[in-house]
Amino acid sequence: MSFTSTVKNEVSKLEINNIEKIAELNAILANNAILEDNIIKITTENASVSRRIFNLIKDLYHVIPNIIVRRSLNFNKKYLYILHIKNKSIDISNKIPEDYIIDDDESVRAYLRGVFLMSGSINDPKTSRYHLEFLVNDEKYAYFINDLLNKYNLNSKVLKRETKYMIYIKEAEKISDFLRIINAYNAVMYYEDIRIYRDHKNMTNRLNNCEQANVDKVIETASKQLKDIELINQVGLDLLGEKEQIVALYRLKYKDVSLLELSEIISMETGKKITKSGIYHRFKKISELADKLKEKM
Repeated sequence: MSFTSTVKNEVSKLEINNIEKIAELNAILANNAILEDNIIKITTENASVSRRIFNLIKDLYHVIPNIIVRRSLNFNKKYLYILHIKNKSIDISNKIPEDYIIDDDESVRAYLRGVFLMSGSINDPKTSRYHLEFLVNDEKYAYFINDLLNKYNLNSKVLKRETKYMIYIKEAEKISDFLRIINAYNAVMYYEDIRIYRDHKNMTNRLNNCEQANVDKVIETASKQLKDIELINQVGLDLLGEKEQIVALYRLKYKDVSLLELSEIISMETGKKITKSGIYHRFKKISELADKLKEKM
């Protein structure tokens, strides 16, 4: 079962009051209902969602919809649940709801839940990218949904996709916030567990990569210093000053250590404090001398 189906199954079972039912059903009708021969048709691939719609219509309008189950003609051959409602009193003409339907926070949350049930999909957080989207037919309605989402600072955006409009959210934390908004709390816990694990894993990988890069840099630096010292040694290390000779001899003895480690070793063994910066400047003089010798060769 997809993560989208899991979320829809969860929110389809929520207990809500009549005001929330009106908002949720209004969103469902706006996103999926078709009127043919005075019959309203609503189609979904999710059995739990079809039961939700059935109960909403029955509770609010005291009408018993007919449910027809068919095999989809698509390659996945999933079942389609088609609800037929024979009642002209249900208004499906307005895409954007009247203000009173979404006049408080709970109604807006219920409306967004209804939109998700009909036109929403969400990637499993285990996949390579975080993504939540709603696919709708009407541009004006797309921006209406976008505005509702951004009342909660979800940073959603609208994108034209062929003949439809996609409202999408890419940020993991914002997607988790949306799941809280529609009261999908089990999904939130799952999503957060996976997100935190992935973030921790990514951080560990970055730290490992950084550490490896530092090791590579230490090896590369030490290798150049050794080549410079060996070149000077062909003529004689006495070309160097006393301080540079000490550093050169210690580098020949400790070939793989970093400048910081070398400064600590020299300070401990000679009893004379030398900093990493001091080591760096002495190697700089060694490098300048090696460059001069290369020019004469």
